[in-house]
Amino acid sequence: MRLFFELEAGNLTIALFFLAIAIIVATRPFVEAKVKRFILLTVVAVFTILIAGHYIVTTGRIAEVREAFDAGRDVECESRLNRKAAQSVVVNKKLGWKLEGELFTHPRYTRPFHAARCIVKVKPKLDLEHAGRR
Repeated sequence: MRLFFELEAGNLTIALFFLAIAIIVATRPFVEAKVKRFILLTVVAVFTILIAGHYIVTTGRIAEVREAFDAGRDVECESRLNRKAAQSVVVNKKLGWKLEGELFTHPRYTRPFHAARCIVKVKPKLDLEHAGRR
């Protein structure tokens, strides 16, 4: 949970900013009581659903990535080191990567890669028999 808050601090700050705006608007004297309740309940409910959904998806992806890595499958991680060339890095135990907590580390890379920013690499299935037919 702590790592989720660290990773999503920017998004959560934006959500709190919008919540503060909703509170400021809802507490103005010209806003009726029914509208105040509607504004606040709607904003809090929407943000709660969105943040909870994002948490569930992120933690599920982390578990999937960890299982795939432990099974020896390829994992693809976002690389923010060089935006002009390869924007992803393939992570695999066979290539010398280690999983320490939620972080993938390798001696050749100065920065670790967080499992939440990775996906399991899927090899496409080609159906060459039916490829030319439409």
